[in-house]
Amino acid sequence: MVKRTYQPHRIPRKREHGFMARMATKNGRAVLARRRLKGRHALTVSEEKKFTQTKYTMPWRKRW
Repeated sequence: MVKRTYQPHRIPRKREHGFMARMATKNGRAVLARRRLKGRHALTVSEEKKFTQTKYTMPWRKRW
């Protein structure tokens, strides 16, 4: 079988699509501005885990 093309790693993902990478270019800043206007919950992948709720913040929620 052929190897799948998506092999996720956190650091390369943040370097490519993170907040600092977006702020580094004019077009990246435009991306952030559009996402703010649209009201996105997370502007970049750097904020992925920022809003997640775990069993410690929500002890009543069952984790399957």
